[in-house]
Amino acid sequence: MELADLVRALAPLEPSPLAVRKLFARVHAHGAETLEDLRRTEQVPRAVRDAVLAQAELPSLEIVERRRADDGFVKYLFASPLGGRVEAVRIPLFDTKYVVCVSSQVGCALACDFCATGRMGFQRNLLTWEILEQVRLIRAEADRPLSGVVFMGMGEPLLNPTEVLRAARILCHPAGYAISGKAITLSTAGWVPAIDRYVREGHPYRLAFSVTSAIPEKRARLMPVERTHPLPELVRAIGDYARTRRERAMVAYVCIRGLNTGQEDAEALRDAFAGVPIKVDLIEVTDPTGRYQPPDALELARFRDALQILGAPVVRRYSGGKDIGAACGTLEASSYGGTLIPPPARFPRVSEAG
Repeated sequence: MELADLVRALAPLEPSPLAVRKLFARVHAHGAETLEDLRRTEQVPRAVRDAVLAQAELPSLEIVERRRADDGFVKYLFASPLGGRVEAVRIPLFDTKYVVCVSSQVGCALACDFCATGRMGFQRNLLTWEILEQVRLIRAEADRPLSGVVFMGMGEPLLNPTEVLRAARILCHPAGYAISGKAITLSTAGWVPAIDRYVREGHPYRLAFSVTSAIPEKRARLMPVERTHPLPELVRAIGDYARTRRERAMVAYVCIRGLNTGQEDAEALRDAFAGVPIKVDLIEVTDPTGRYQPPDALELARFRDALQILGAPVVRRYSGGKDIGAACGTLEASSYGGTLIPPPARFPRVSEAG
């Protein structure tokens, strides 16, 4: 529940605004593990606590395993009591903090050909609590603060907008996870109607747009969404987003050896995005099947040079955790590689220790 929903649910008991905020913070800011944790919430009348304990649910995901990659990325595999397994990744930044990459669906319906999640097919949308629980469980074991959340895990976030946006609002609420809205990013493969709605509603979170080719035939082969919402529609939506927010839109481009890194690909991007303020995020493909290979250093360097005709910033995104299936495009609820991390030791709570 968002704070406003909790206020409405508890209104018949007439609690103070502070009492409701304390309960909300106990769940989200402080990571209550069980309903009994709520009993110890200070400044909440007993009648309110008893009502919550009698009526509320606080479900959790099961941590099936944790695996650490050689570069410090940690992939979590979760099982939900509602069915299905999903993954999230803890990403280290500057040795001082973490960003968490979360899933929004079990599987994905958009079937991008280079993406392991897309090959799974779509099973179901995750609920708000399942999204937040990925963050809560990772935060509970982290030795550094969490500074951001990216919806770049399993699924297309904009095909699950109600649950994703509710989770985002709780993540950035001061009494929730207190993560800046600018540090929350939703990645989309280009579902144009949802992008247009997102722009109209004026959400503070950032969008990242996966393009991967500006040549229609290539893009349709790699990203079937091209057949439903062709690139000109997507470019128009990206332009609306950039102008509304008065910032460059992030265009993600998955680089594939010998396929989309030539001079003609750079020229197609230039022509497609003429007049649209963008920055290009280059990501080297990671495909466990071996069908698609990343470009070698020379090919990638030549492509970066060719992209100078865009007159836009071009950056190379490091896609970590490749040895454990945690890199971009590899999440498929799998288990391999890296170092299996045992559950952390659990120290008794004060009330348990007596």
